[in-house]
Amino acid sequence: MIHPQSNNTAIPPPLQMAPSSSTVLRRLCLQLPLRCPTASSIRLPSVVTVRAFSTDETAIEIPINGEKVVNKPPICTADELHYVSVKNSDWRLALWRYHPSPQAVRRKHPLLLLSGVGTNAIGYDLSPESSFARHMCEQGFDTWILEVRGAGLSMQASNPKEIEQSAHEISNQMEAVASSGAENAQFASQSSKSKEITQTESQDLRTNQPPIVLEESALVTKLTDTLITLSDRVSGFLSESQSRLISAKLFDQFSKLVVDSFLAERFNEIKKNILSLLEVRQDSGVVNQIRDLSQKLIDIIEEGQRSVSPPLFDLQERLNTTMEDFQKQLDMIVKFDWDFDHYLEEDVPAAMEYIKARTQPEDGKLVAVGHSMGGILLYSMLSRYGSEGQDPGLAAVVTLASSLDYTSSKSTLKLLLPLADPAQALNVPIVPLGAMLTAAYPLTSRPPYLLSWLNQMISARDMMHPDLLKKLVLNNFCTIPAKLLLQLASAFREGGLCNRSGTFFYKDHINKINVPILAVAGDQDAICPPEAVHETVKLIPENLVTYKLFGEPDGPHYAHYDLVGGRLAVDEVYPCVVEFLTGHDQK
Repeated sequence: MIHPQSNNTAIPPPLQMAPSSSTVLRRLCLQLPLRCPTASSIRLPSVVTVRAFSTDETAIEIPINGEKVVNKPPICTADELHYVSVKNSDWRLALWRYHPSPQAVRRKHPLLLLSGVGTNAIGYDLSPESSFARHMCEQGFDTWILEVRGAGLSMQASNPKEIEQSAHEISNQMEAVASSGAENAQFASQSSKSKEITQTESQDLRTNQPPIVLEESALVTKLTDTLITLSDRVSGFLSESQSRLISAKLFDQFSKLVVDSFLAERFNEIKKNILSLLEVRQDSGVVNQIRDLSQKLIDIIEEGQRSVSPPLFDLQERLNTTMEDFQKQLDMIVKFDWDFDHYLEEDVPAAMEYIKARTQPEDGKLVAVGHSMGGILLYSMLSRYGSEGQDPGLAAVVTLASSLDYTSSKSTLKLLLPLADPAQALNVPIVPLGAMLTAAYPLTSRPPYLLSWLNQMISARDMMHPDLLKKLVLNNFCTIPAKLLLQLASAFREGGLCNRSGTFFYKDHINKINVPILAVAGDQDAICPPEAVHETVKLIPENLVTYKLFGEPDGPHYAHYDLVGGRLAVDEVYPCVVEFLTGHDQK
């Protein structure tokens, strides 16, 4: 076991978010043309079977369907593009395949590559000279990159023709960003901002407009429908206590319309009754009770408005706008309704079984490399199977900048924790990371370099070619659901990362694994610092784990993405990974 090296390298300062950051993100979330096509069922050829995670002794056999795309889109630089469907899900997961070089030694196991949170396959294949995926296939590995739901070319589609068409549309969008450069991205961002109208400005404009008049019955119906929708859609998204916080957000907005304190007691009583009903399974009787309470709530708000002198005549418009905004936020939550355990229990197993069906390894196993969250997924998979005494189907694993426990480190991922607060889940139902970095890129790459330290979190100085860094920033990042952040945030709390119900802590069972692991860290990685990597390494049996830290006190240094795409990775990191995997891939 190689022990961590000491270093005194500086870590970039943490991002200081303005107090109004959630408001800014909320506006951006609601304005961005985020990709989430209408879903429907699909049946594709090449049916295989996957064993789902289960706490029971009986394995669950799930059929998996998939196919290769005949006409793959230009953005996919792999030799082939495959799609695999997941049982009980309308997602079609993209798999980039790189054929092993005919001149290389034939490998026993295919190789699965997993990317980080909110990223796609491009990070593993930035250019022919800086491609971890191509390097591995040149070493003889049949290499596959999985894009989990919501990432890259993965999509929701209904048939093979729609899949191919959507893949090309997504590809065109991604290439347009890269070809137009940050200048156009900045222009688009400015254009979007120029169209924004703040609430104050909107009110100023409305003073010269005739008020929108809606029948009171229409308002009551709309409020009832909003509350029923809230109950249906938030159910299962968060825990019971967190759901109450989300529901209360709507009433906080309504309470601002009750301008007279003598109404507060009546308002709070109705609010309490409605919140109780929202936690009950909906039937006709409950719906009627909610409708009655909605009528009383509208009456109280209108009474409050009449008590103001002069009266506010835009009440109905304000009520209508409040409910419409709330519905949009709920719709966003539904569209981006997945978390870490969806990746772990559904996406990764489906991809593994599809790859096995295509490659037919003799022992039925794969080798795998995971970067950032990809490595966390591999750790968690080993932990789950280890706790059950089951074979995970992996011959060897490499994790790059990954950990199950970040409590002892100064990881800048803590910046996401305020956004993972359940009370913020409606203000920021998603984090459009790709759009945010695209908009910020001009400030990181040109004078006066206001956000140049962001680049240092991605890559250390002089470690990545500027063109590759630009491609990484503009094309590699996707949108992150708040639901995913809520679960990943547990890695910063006592006990480390846990499942969505908080009943299984992954690091508690990592000592039960029987798969060799190479854990790699970068000396200047501010996202997953070496101490975080070692926090998990120390829990793994010593005979199964090898720890490697890249970077020297006097340089060169490795930041988070340098382990995959840095200019020295091909000479230092890649050979280390190949040597380790080769040692566990004997014919």
